[in-house]
Amino acid sequence: MQSSNISKNSLFLEQHSPARRKVLLMGALGISAAALAGNKVFAAGGGQSASLAMIGDPQTLDPMLTTADLVGTIMQHVYEPLYTFDAKWNVVPMLAATMPVISDDGKVFEIALREGVNFHNGQKMSAEDVVASLERWSKISPRGKAVAKEIAEIKIISPAKIAIHLNNRYAPLLAQLAFSSSMAAILPKSTIAMPLTQFIGTGPYKLKERRPDQYTIMERFDSYSARTEAPSGYGGKRTAIIKELRFVPVPDSNTRVEGALSGQFTYADLLPVESVKRLERGGEAIVPIITKNFGFPYLVFNTKEGTLQSQAMRQAVQTSMSADELMAAAFGDPRFFIVEPNFFPKGTPYYSDAGAEHYNNNNPKKAAELAKQAGYANKPIRILASRQYEFHYNIAMVLVEQFKRAGLATDLQVVDWATLLQRRNDPKLWDIYITHSGLFPEPMLSPPQLGSGAPGWWDSPEKAASIKAFNDEVDLAKRAPLWGGVQKVVYDQVPFVELGKFNSLSARSSKLQNFLPGAWPFFWNVTLA
Repeated sequence: MQSSNISKNSLFLEQHSPARRKVLLMGALGISAAALAGNKVFAAGGGQSASLAMIGDPQTLDPMLTTADLVGTIMQHVYEPLYTFDAKWNVVPMLAATMPVISDDGKVFEIALREGVNFHNGQKMSAEDVVASLERWSKISPRGKAVAKEIAEIKIISPAKIAIHLNNRYAPLLAQLAFSSSMAAILPKSTIAMPLTQFIGTGPYKLKERRPDQYTIMERFDSYSARTEAPSGYGGKRTAIIKELRFVPVPDSNTRVEGALSGQFTYADLLPVESVKRLERGGEAIVPIITKNFGFPYLVFNTKEGTLQSQAMRQAVQTSMSADELMAAAFGDPRFFIVEPNFFPKGTPYYSDAGAEHYNNNNPKKAAELAKQAGYANKPIRILASRQYEFHYNIAMVLVEQFKRAGLATDLQVVDWATLLQRRNDPKLWDIYITHSGLFPEPMLSPPQLGSGAPGWWDSPEKAASIKAFNDEVDLAKRAPLWGGVQKVVYDQVPFVELGKFNSLSARSSKLQNFLPGAWPFFWNVTLA
């Protein structure tokens, strides 16, 4: 992770007066007058407010319901889990008092809770709240449902201690409890409902107001119960220094760029990499942020229904693809991507080249032969993609051409991100959707298709056996080599295709200080100069 700052004004800013520039932003870039007016009032808060441009509107404020990073990014300011990650991706306690006491057989985790922790409604957190929250998570969360298969029982030992009993040893448990996406959030038992009508957590910010498609506002929680350890990554002491955070949905990536350059936004998330030079020339007021090893784009295949239900057809499609072309189309500048078959980088415990022979083949002739053998009847392959992540759209456009070279018909459906997230839950509506994930140190954290129930609905005896062997082993020295077995099954059965790895581009105002780039940007412990 690194950031850079080059101080020269962009041509865009030099050619327009501030007043005219604002008109251009409103009209040409698609920001509504209401949104701008709101931001103007918001910015008048004397440095106590931050306007944060996100890629869209969260489809829900329930942090358990979705694996969408956008929801996790925003709602991590309101909700907290028992554990989280420090700056080196170690699991550290958050609402838990300490790391758990684990039984000799590895099946029982006793977790002491922090005492005196305040919810936003004034209640104190108790073991009853924690157990009720984890039970809800295990029933409705895509991630929780997968973990629930490993859990025999969750017990209250005392008002400040719980125990999780497992069916078998399960190495990823704490990482799963710490993950921000599809979060195992702790909320008051009294507010638990389906759907949630109150969004009450323990976080440093509380929900103040939401207007769909306009903004979600968080307000500093003055009775926040902070940890005492020094801040490290997502762990340690959290302090809400800025009074209000306004998360503004700005689906058009160029609008986010222009808003960042104009000073409209304090922070702009996930910008197109082709804008890096403009940002670098943007002057001292803007700081481009390049986050290395941010994540990986991948294509999810529908293994439940449709043309790609057939494993042979999925292998044909995989054979047709050129990762070189797709990654170049997505990210352009070689500084922003790597084309390689290993899911984890060299030098990390989980590096493996198992299944590499199936990666980046770019062989349309062989793909056509495989499709014919699979009984392909020229039915269009339905591809869901969104322009809100511009690189998803660029991948989709090139993918269509690659399929065409192999004689595969396509039906490209470009929708907004919220619609894609909704449609992907219905197996009748799609064959492939394009998405991405952060790159995390625990393989079972992502993509969610390694679990069960996630869109794509991959399920096979080979998957179950390889993942069970991997998860049963808690000794890293023995566990790491087992990852190659999982990776090989992914390449053989093609539930998804990872295209490579990429660095992300965002930008912040130079007034926003102490900001740390990360998979889920957070705005506690930061100040506005």
